[in-house]
Amino acid sequence: MSRKKRAAMLIGLGLSAVAGAWLAAPALGGSVEAAASPSETMPTAARPQPYSPPLRAPAENNLYWGDTHLHTANSTVDAFVQGTRLVGPAEAYRFAMGEEITADNGVRAKLRRPLDFLAVTDHSENIGLFPRIAAGDPMIAGTPLAERYGEVLDLVGKVGLRNAFMTVMRKHGSLPDVPEEFSRSVWDEITRTADQYNRPGHFTALIGYEWTSMINGDNLHRVVLYRDGGARASKMLPLDAMKDSDPETLWAGLARYEEGGGKVLAIAHNGNLSNGRMFAPKRVNGQPLDRKYAEIRARWEPVYEVTQVKGDGETHPSLSPKDEFADFETWDRANVANTALNEPWMLRYEYARQALRDGLGFERSLGVNPFKFGMIGSTDIHTGLSTTAEDNFFGKFRGSSPEPGRFMRKMAGEFEEGQSEMNWELGASGLAAVWAPENTREAIFDAFRRREVYATSGSRIRLRFFGGWNFERDDIERADYARYGYSHGVPMGGDMPRREGAKSPSFLVHAARDPDSANLDRVQVVKGWLDSAGKSHERVYNVALADGRPIGPDGAIKPIGSSVDVSAASYRNSIGDPELATWWSDPDFDAAQPSFYYVRVLEIPTPRWTTHDSVWFRAPLPSDVPRTVQDRAYSSPIWYRP
Repeated sequence: MSRKKRAAMLIGLGLSAVAGAWLAAPALGGSVEAAASPSETMPTAARPQPYSPPLRAPAENNLYWGDTHLHTANSTVDAFVQGTRLVGPAEAYRFAMGEEITADNGVRAKLRRPLDFLAVTDHSENIGLFPRIAAGDPMIAGTPLAERYGEVLDLVGKVGLRNAFMTVMRKHGSLPDVPEEFSRSVWDEITRTADQYNRPGHFTALIGYEWTSMINGDNLHRVVLYRDGGARASKMLPLDAMKDSDPETLWAGLARYEEGGGKVLAIAHNGNLSNGRMFAPKRVNGQPLDRKYAEIRARWEPVYEVTQVKGDGETHPSLSPKDEFADFETWDRANVANTALNEPWMLRYEYARQALRDGLGFERSLGVNPFKFGMIGSTDIHTGLSTTAEDNFFGKFRGSSPEPGRFMRKMAGEFEEGQSEMNWELGASGLAAVWAPENTREAIFDAFRRREVYATSGSRIRLRFFGGWNFERDDIERADYARYGYSHGVPMGGDMPRREGAKSPSFLVHAARDPDSANLDRVQVVKGWLDSAGKSHERVYNVALADGRPIGPDGAIKPIGSSVDVSAASYRNSIGDPELATWWSDPDFDAAQPSFYYVRVLEIPTPRWTTHDSVWFRAPLPSDVPRTVQDRAYSSPIWYRP
């Protein structure tokens, strides 16, 4: 039976595919990979010497799905104020685990498929303040802190958030500082709640928060993620970007935390709303990047959040003009606070692909690559409900929750006066996919650290990617191809050192569709490299195409077409393939040129969430609102270093 027919049959039965070993998915979404029998593997003596093995028993890695960027009522300014009052961390964990909860719009909500892990990452700045003021917390009740911020809360619905703060500050002067005792009480409760819902082997509740640097309204936000439990994580309060917004200060704080024996990392996000700051060639202090900066950034930020509700950050049409799929859920009008419009020169320093290219140049000049990151997706949703399915998207804020006409309202309502983005511009994105030996805090964190992770824009596309020097065309057909890939190469996120005499690296790629979503259109390898003059380049290779489509002599490919019925918000998997797998070797390889490779997988077109809303609520869509979407996955890169 052909691979395509086998995949189609088994996916139709609701099973998960793993390259010849097919097992029913266990509880809470994790897929288990079967180990090859001894007879299926090469004798040890016959194998080339393995290099860079990431794990002791790598073929036992499983695929886990999660979200590392979610806000609840404890995010004082842009969740609680926006109407998220019922859903705190406990409710968010329960929802992610598959339990039914009541959302703040009164709707009973439940995920079709639970997540395997979740990090509740409320803003560290004034974390938990407004919920406790509203609840009359005796620790602060009757104090100037509660009274002043209470006035702000009363005014928000009448004059908007910025005006509310300005009105109270004009009346009373600067707002009181939050006492450390109060902050510690909130943080202790947050870490205890995460411990309560952390169930090793079944569901991982990661401890984290968002450090919300916003210099002149430009987004330099980071998620801080812990490997540790509450007993250790609670010893140091979350760092506050209102006190110092320079990421170097954040990294120094993370170093102090690890001096106590803990483990922590940071995940940058939303470079597309940073107005050229996220991957700038200068530090916040105006000095050029140097080797020490590169070493520190690479140490603390091993992965980047490349896609989420506020736009996709892989690349931009002006940066990748030959890439027909570059214009995807693009947000490029202004910075995150809408205080300054985006200028064309800024785009280079906002998107992941260009940053990966620039990183090669920095490594040549500094000896260290500051932008050597893997890629994940997460949501940045502020309702406490991690939802990424196009037919079950709960929006970003309470005001973008499902109800008639939501797509024609402004994204943040009264939160930001002058906010121009409309709810319809939000993308139902994204998810973090992790290859790890078990579903625990330690294993998930370690996968992030070694970058064996990837991003999707919302669906659960299964993706494997290995690079090496000895792969042959038929290796992707092996029943134990994953074990073979680890033993003879490196997985996504790894480094391929130079091998004397090797003509070109080769890669094994395997993508399988989300069993509850759409067939696949194609698999692409994105390559970036640095020439001898120090100029970076990129190229997108189509390495596997669905429906047997050929590549024309001029490189042209017939579009997959569409099976979407917009009037019914439906589609059929009558086009595309449920599985695409291939061996590919770089035909343009130059051993003297440093390079990176990552995989992009595209689904066939499906109805976008706006189309589902239009049909469900019987509300016509304006002509400029997208009707369809091609969800996708981005692997972490594999780097070649001469």
